[in-house]
Amino acid sequence: MRYLAAATVVAFVLGTAPVRADEEKVPLEKVPKAVLEAAKKRFPKAEVIGASKETEKDKTVYEVELKNAGKTIDVTLTPEGVITTIEKQIDAKELPKAVTDALEKKYAKATFKIIESVYSVKDGKEALDYYEVLLVTAAKKEIEVEILADGKIKHEEEKKSEK
Repeated sequence: MRYLAAATVVAFVLGTAPVRADEEKVPLEKVPKAVLEAAKKRFPKAEVIGASKETEKDKTVYEVELKNAGKTIDVTLTPEGVITTIEKQIDAKELPKAVTDALEKKYAKATFKIIESVYSVKDGKEALDYYEVLLVTAAKKEIEVEILADGKIKHEEEKKSEK
């Protein structure tokens, strides 16, 4: 499988990560203080880049985007500042062999655009949930794959070009 150079991935990700249609960008000064404080406390060396708000099933969450050592970290929090999910950008070489093998088998000759490890957080304890890989197939289709550490694909979704 062809891998994009880490620098290319980082350059692409920074500043180009689109806000999902169901999210609303929020100026940092409008983000609840508890949300920003919790994100900064968890990642004290990271720089806050932006934030968005999403309401799903009558629950509002904030996603704070951080940059640390050239990598993007997305932290999802409740309005009270409780962290529920952490998505950390990683390099392809950090993926478990089972994940790499499964992706190579299903998506031969694909290139990885963005790779994240996704952690769920319960009672302050972080646990790896799955990996999220945005890839481009040989047929030039963008697909987001959620894949478990053992190589089982949890979810796949073709990304449509935003016009």
